[in-house]
Amino acid sequence: MNRRDALRKTALFAGSAIAAPTILSMLQSCAKQDRLTWQPVFLNEDQTRFISSFVDTILPKTETPGALDVKTDIFMDLVFAKTYNKEALNKLVADIEKFNADCKSTYGDVFADLSQEDKTACLKAAEASSPKFNPRVWGTAVGDQEPVGFYRSLKAMAISAYFSSEEIGKNVLSYDPIPGEYLSCIPLSDVGNTWSL
Repeated sequence: MNRRDALRKTALFAGSAIAAPTILSMLQSCAKQDRLTWQPVFLNEDQTRFISSFVDTILPKTETPGALDVKTDIFMDLVFAKTYNKEALNKLVADIEKFNADCKSTYGDVFADLSQEDKTACLKAAEASSPKFNPRVWGTAVGDQEPVGFYRSLKAMAISAYFSSEEIGKNVLSYDPIPGEYLSCIPLSDVGNTWSL
């Protein structure tokens, strides 16, 4: 199964039920978007700076492309604009403002304007204090999942958007658009790199 087919069959994304063709169109439109001329659909300037800085801190550019290279922030803005209802959008704005207020109180400035060291410390603290996702067996959460809160939800969306991008799927993960034979029992060492769908 390729990534397109997997996305077509996906009914839930980041906690919201949205149509798979909508996801595909957003992924495709983000790939063509020029960052220099990008105008956010929903986010204002301060919120855009927060989201861009957040995803860049979690998934920075190394020997592989970073979140900003594959336009994760642009995709997330589209998801917010096209799939969140008014209540969810208001909560998102309030959560960003609270996160920035906490940063300012603890580190002296909003998240986007912190030093890299302070951004890392801030996210480590959020990681330690945020509820976790339940363990999963065959893709299904074990037990009733409690709300994981703003930080972990946003991080999960960023990671999902990053690994759903064409650049990462084709050039970082292993990619085989026409799969061959199915080998059910092989040593783990023979699996190699993580595969994209």
